[in-house]
Amino acid sequence: MKTLAQGVLVCAALCLSFPDAIILAEQKAGEDAARLVPLPDKTPQPPDNPTTAAKVALGKNLFFDRRLSGNNRMSCASCHVPSKGFADGQAFSIGVKGHKLTRNTPTILNLGFQKELFWDGRAKSLEEQALMPIESPDEMNQPIEKLVLELKSIGEYRESFSRSFDDGINAVNVAKALAAYERSLVSKTSAFDKYLNGDKNALSASAMRGLELFEGEAGCVRCHNGPLLSDGKFYRLGVGRGDVGRAAITGKREDAYRFRTPSLREVSRTAPYMHDGSKKTLYQVVEYYYRGVPIRGPEGLELDIGALSDRSFTEIDDLVAFLRTLTNVD
Repeated sequence: MKTLAQGVLVCAALCLSFPDAIILAEQKAGEDAARLVPLPDKTPQPPDNPTTAAKVALGKNLFFDRRLSGNNRMSCASCHVPSKGFADGQAFSIGVKGHKLTRNTPTILNLGFQKELFWDGRAKSLEEQALMPIESPDEMNQPIEKLVLELKSIGEYRESFSRSFDDGINAVNVAKALAAYERSLVSKTSAFDKYLNGDKNALSASAMRGLELFEGEAGCVRCHNGPLLSDGKFYRLGVGRGDVGRAAITGKREDAYRFRTPSLREVSRTAPYMHDGSKKTLYQVVEYYYRGVPIRGPEGLELDIGALSDRSFTEIDDLVAFLRTLTNVD
């Protein structure tokens, strides 16, 4: 990958001016980031919104309540369906006005571990993210002031908010309650976690070959690493042509058509894939990296990846077998 290689060279040149101890510390941090490690049991909690059982229960009630939408027909769970890995199984969800949205609905499992949310990273916390779909005219189309008034008219919510917050029902606390519930949505142990924890029989022979490719010659681990199997960064992959992605947030030309690396946790439950939902199966996703990556991206921009054109298609089944071990099957 040309861009990554250039970055490594630049970093190496800069590090020549630092003391050896700092260089070694930075090298170790990079190695740790690139590791594949089990998912922690609990997500980090912000100081101003500590998780409590009452707050999680309140957030769950809100999450499944259709009154959060402008026409009282759509809840958060309409697009984030528990049985579908908290995605919805469609290339594009349908908003409250009956129109297709412009990006694939990602899972919200393990969202509390991520630092930048949405495909373009426009939210920096779950609390910031929580209200955006509610207020979006294309999604749930519910003015937050109107929602607060509606919730205040419901005795059950008045009691629930008073148990969780000193200042009762307001927009900030709606966001905090939803965030607390979403923070509780953590994947259960997968076959791959069992393997990482010492069970060497947890993976099939095909999945083991896939893991070796993933970490080795296929190079997937360069972007899909850490406990989420995502580095949380943004890349231009050549998928989708009309959506400028990250650039709409930063205003930078170099961010055009870049999207956040998705987590691979529970990936076999959250089809279809990519920000535009264009890949229906895991096989199609891996196949794209093997032969489908174009030479140039939209508007002639350089891509952050190149096709694995020198690799054998026979590897794809093994990589898919490994990806399937990232989903809990209990």
